[in-house]
Amino acid sequence: MIDWSQKELLILAFDHRASFLEKMFGIKGRQPTPEEKKQIEDYKKMIFEGFLLATKKTVPKEIAGLLVDEEYGAGVLREAKKEGLMFALPVEKSGQDEFDFDYGDDFAKHIEEFDPTFVKVLVRYNSEGDAAMNKRQLQRLKKLGDYLAKKKRLFLFELIVPSTSAQLAKLGGSKEKYDQELRPKLMIDSIKEIQAAGIEPTIWKLEGVDKPESAKAIVKQAQSGGRKVGVITLGRGESKEKVQEWLKIGAKIPGIIGFAVGRTIFWEPLVDHKEGKTIRKVTVEKIAQNYQEFTELWLNERKGNKEKKK
Repeated sequence: MIDWSQKELLILAFDHRASFLEKMFGIKGRQPTPEEKKQIEDYKKMIFEGFLLATKKTVPKEIAGLLVDEEYGAGVLREAKKEGLMFALPVEKSGQDEFDFDYGDDFAKHIEEFDPTFVKVLVRYNSEGDAAMNKRQLQRLKKLGDYLAKKKRLFLFELIVPSTSAQLAKLGGSKEKYDQELRPKLMIDSIKEIQAAGIEPTIWKLEGVDKPESAKAIVKQAQSGGRKVGVITLGRGESKEKVQEWLKIGAKIPGIIGFAVGRTIFWEPLVDHKEGKTIRKVTVEKIAQNYQEFTELWLNERKGNKEKKK
């Protein structure tokens, strides 16, 4: 059995749906037309081709993973399965503040159909936020967690801790101050509440933090009570420099096993392609290159840290 508190996992994430449609294609408040849907699926395919190219070049296949949705990436999911790749399937409804299942009570049917390495949820949860909403979310998450435990499936839990208006007001509306001063402790408290509700992820997919001591405290909570779980850092669509900073911190901390980065890798190449600046082959190569760069940074930082310890 794999110990996910130690095994590395470097994910190229492209399960974006509502935000992808709106910001890349200008589609909001409606379903895409059949022609638009084909284009969206093709853009997801390009990201996948970039992933495959990177694994043929420098990214070790045994630690590479992808995260893609069924709605626009079903073909990619099936191909990933056929190729024996590690992949995660999201089950949350996209573009909502409150977690709910994408396919309602049929979520299990979709999991069994695609048979992913990991089942992923994205949950916006602030321990000082809307108590009634938090309670509803925990009930749904417990249902999913129990199902995954029964089926012995791996659970990838993406936790986003959004600020409340009261928290932001206290900091003069500064999101940067919220990230630095409040979010790390709120992440710990939120993880604690989720664990207390009997929800046990295999891997936590968490926002990066700016201080190593904050990252260590978060891992400590995730692994409390002898839990053998890993933490991966998500990119949050931040600049390349910011994500690199977070990865450099994470690579030095036991328990942080990798990353899940998406928009920072694929957004610019896809925009350039959409604007007619690059042909498909170049777009795929740029996506591969960006993923390779983050992977190489992670592995080099990890290696340097191990050598320092010797």
